[in-house]
Formats: sequence, structure tokens, C-alpha cells
Amino acid sequence: MRLSQGSFVTRRETPSVADTRGTEMLLRAGFIRQLGSGLYAMLPPMTRVLHRLEALIRREMDGAAQEVSFPMLQPAALWQQSGRWDAYTRADGIMFAVTDRGGRELALAPPTRKSP
Repeated sequence: MRLSQGSFVTRRETPSVADTRGTEMLLRAGFIRQLGSGLYAMLPPMTRVLHRLEALIRREMDGAAQEVSFPMLQPAALWQQSGRWDAYTRADGIMFAVTDRGGRELALAPPTRKSP
């Protein structure tokens, strides 16, 4: 299939929503599309790039390291036990929490941040 026949759309103009040069380039090249403030959808070209990058990393790690996958939704008790619950909710309000039908609090695992 030719690229011109797909849903791959590029832009010539600079998107007004782009806050960084990288975001601007990804939007213009058709790798991502903005859904809302700070929310972006990965389009097929970006998905392909990520899959190829994952394959490269897995190939390099083979035999030297182990891949680990953690759940994104975690019990709040784990965060409260370590004292990180208050640190995340008070510091900058980035903790996203929900309550399940059983009344248990669950939290969306926050992104890892680099230490200053």
C-alpha cells in the first residue's frame, strides 16, 4: 500500500497546541494527534516506531536482564504503607485515585520522576 493511500496526514503549518519543538515535529509529521490538553493519541507510524524500539531493547537485553511489568492500578494501601501516598497527594496533586465497588481505594501509578 502506498503512503498516500493510508490515513497518514502531514501538516505544513506549525500547530498552535505544540508546547515543545519535539511535540511540534511529531504533530506535523503525523505521528501523534492531540485529543485534549496534554492528551495525545499515537497514530500508526508512532505505534510502529515504538514496536521497533521495544524489539531492539528486548534484543539487547536478552540474556543480560529481565523484563518486568507492573500493574498501573495499585491498591492505595501500598502507597500509604510506604508514606508516598501523602507525599504525592499533598506535593503536587498528581495522584489519580478511584474507589472500587468494595470500597477499596486504588491509585493509578504515577510516572517515575527524575531526582533533581
